[in-house]
Amino acid sequence: MNQLTGDKDEHHLVNWSNTHECRPKRFYQPETQEELEAIVREAHEKGEKLRCMGSGLSPNGLPFSDEGIVSLALLDKVKFLDLQRRRVTVEAGIRVEQLVEELRQHGLTLLNYASIREQSIGGFTQVSAHGTGATIPPVDEFVVGLKLVTPGKGTISLTREDDPEKFKLANVGLGALGIVSEVTLQLAPMHQLLEHTSVMKHNKLMQKNRHLRYMWIPYTDSVVVVTNNRVKEGTKVPKVKVTYARDEKLEPLRHLLREALPDKDPSTSEEVASLSNTQLRDRLIAHKPLDRDWIARINQAEAEYWKRSEGYRVGWSDEILGFDCGGEQWVLEVAFPTGTLKKPSHADLNFMKDLMQQIEENGIPAASPIEQRWTASSSSPMSPAAARGQPDTVHSWVGIIMYLPTEEEAQRKAITDRFFEYCKLVEQKLVPKYDATEHWAKIEVPYLDKQAARERIAGRYPVDKFNAARRELDPKNILANDIIDTLMPRSDILAVGSSTDAPAVPAASASL
Repeated sequence: MNQLTGDKDEHHLVNWSNTHECRPKRFYQPETQEELEAIVREAHEKGEKLRCMGSGLSPNGLPFSDEGIVSLALLDKVKFLDLQRRRVTVEAGIRVEQLVEELRQHGLTLLNYASIREQSIGGFTQVSAHGTGATIPPVDEFVVGLKLVTPGKGTISLTREDDPEKFKLANVGLGALGIVSEVTLQLAPMHQLLEHTSVMKHNKLMQKNRHLRYMWIPYTDSVVVVTNNRVKEGTKVPKVKVTYARDEKLEPLRHLLREALPDKDPSTSEEVASLSNTQLRDRLIAHKPLDRDWIARINQAEAEYWKRSEGYRVGWSDEILGFDCGGEQWVLEVAFPTGTLKKPSHADLNFMKDLMQQIEENGIPAASPIEQRWTASSSSPMSPAAARGQPDTVHSWVGIIMYLPTEEEAQRKAITDRFFEYCKLVEQKLVPKYDATEHWAKIEVPYLDKQAARERIAGRYPVDKFNAARRELDPKNILANDIIDTLMPRSDILAVGSSTDAPAVPAASASL
């Protein structure tokens, strides 16, 4: 067993966005189920905190703790593949990209993907991650069974068929009911998608489109519209007409960079010539990250880039559904109901109309894109997309963002402070109006009105039932961290173990 203890400075963990860090006193990397069970059993006996970590990608540091961390990185095997039922059982530490390559050999794939493929399957499902599609639920809905290592009840196996109530509660358990060591997933045959990217004006968008992936560009009248549809046998795929070469597509962004850095010529610089649109955007934002007018000009250049990038492409679903999220960043994503496919409430587009108005009225230096996606409901009661009324309710997900393209500590702090002013507008003006709730991996507890957040979460989720399960499965509360204890405090636990004051933003460094 790879058990690492000692000077906590030896174990400095940083999330992908480099916005949260921890220095656990105890760090474990079990290689077998038995080793994991022994670690949990010992932590329970000693009453020592133990948080489970997958790939360390959560924007809010959801798996982090300064006490104890158990990484499932070495528990990454495919255990069993049922070709007839199209199901696979995997260890929870396996990464999405690794599993996809294994499944490709058998002509199978996952039913949906988020923007990136580096997540561990355990983390991917425990936070109700999602892709897009009004008829496609978050990824937890494709879990049909899981193995849970709990402090109070040992290792238990749950399935959707045999114990649906407990299974659904644990399926989006945030690592607080037990450590998920194995997951059984429903699969689909490999299939190709036809992607169409276009740019539309706001007024046309309101009239013609409903459930697509939108990338809104603040301070412009443009929205990038991305559709993905399955390529069926006999489908006539539109010919890809290349109107602009790569250099021509990137020219609006490069031109602006020449203006910002007049001593350099990015059109001939070997380094800059290799940069993608998102990398160019980072360079541009770094010039004046909090200048509203400058950010608006970058957004206008990016809108022109997307206009020059309109067209079609075809590829396998796992390749097409990925998306370049850009560099280090702060992000807040919320989900809210928007009616059904048959009876839409139009809350999705009204939310965006209100958000754009708040951005402009308050001079927020809001970079592009503000991504909007849709999912069907989840049967997991702790999912942000849980069906609380009609089971066919569609949920819209909207993510706001600010990039951290600098290593300079004071500037990173200034961007952070401005971002949370931006978040406060969303939390105060839009969340109550649209009955929205935060993505579990993107809720920033240190900057919240904690009492208001607790009340909102208690009104949204079955917190009493969830905490009852926590008391049964984790009686000493060793699996919770400050995020869990702050948002869903247990009546049998007198106080949160440590402060939830805002952490310092780490300087740029290598991420896990």
